[in-house]
Amino acid sequence: MKYFVSKRLGAIALALTFLVSSLTGCGSKNSASDSVEVTNNTVYRTVDEIKESGTINIGVFSDKSPFGYVDENGEYQGYDVYFGNRIGEDLGVEINYVSTEAANRIEYLQTGKVDIILANFTVTEERAQEVDFALPYMNVALGVVSHDDAVITSLDEIGDKDEVIVISGTTAETYLEKNYPDIKLQKYDAYAEAKTAFENRNGVAWANDNTEVIAFAIENPGYEVGIPSLGSADTIAPAVTKGNESLLNWLNDEIKALGEEKFFHADYETTLLDTYGADYEDTLVVEGGAITGK
Repeated sequence: MKYFVSKRLGAIALALTFLVSSLTGCGSKNSASDSVEVTNNTVYRTVDEIKESGTINIGVFSDKSPFGYVDENGEYQGYDVYFGNRIGEDLGVEINYVSTEAANRIEYLQTGKVDIILANFTVTEERAQEVDFALPYMNVALGVVSHDDAVITSLDEIGDKDEVIVISGTTAETYLEKNYPDIKLQKYDAYAEAKTAFENRNGVAWANDNTEVIAFAIENPGYEVGIPSLGSADTIAPAVTKGNESLLNWLNDEIKALGEEKFFHADYETTLLDTYGADYEDTLVVEGGAITGK
């Protein structure tokens, strides 16, 4: 009996030894082929690590034309993707585009699923506590689109039983919940789901970035943007994992350099001109990270 107990204790001790050994052998690098830095439970890769891997992971929308969408050939296209392609080119790496929804943009950065988010990400103080924003490349405000036979020109026109469609995790959701808590919201995770619900009249209006609702009304007869600007003017910027100074600094330098060649105006003229026309170009585009009038 003593021999049995001793043998069993010895086996447990040996297992603990292997466990401790395996734990102490782990540093801040992931065991996967692409190494990562782990800081405060968040995961990220530095510029050198991205270059060494040969691939950068960029989160973009796959259903939000004309900013990020997948075309009939299965290729990512849009304003954000045009920028993403240049990032990959200047880093000298291949690009792995990761389809992202508004609600999981921060999560994808914190878990290391993507290195950069370019999914039409509005800069807010709340988000800046969880991710690091680079310099902006676009201006944006909120807007509200409704059916042209029942145009909403003021939020005061929304009745007690009416519902407004929003995308979960967007600034429209946050703004309405904070400033108009009595308005009932119908929330969707994906833009395609929200679009279908709105077309089926599941809501009296759809609140979103004004660029999105203007594009929707232009591309789809039967709708009108009754509120083209709601709340304060904001900016769109790339985001990286909190603390990833290496990639943040590289992005800021990249945006400044691209501004010298008027890159984002070229991006607009390639991807947004057909939707918004030339009149909106200087209003929407931020060149080189410089916000005019601020």
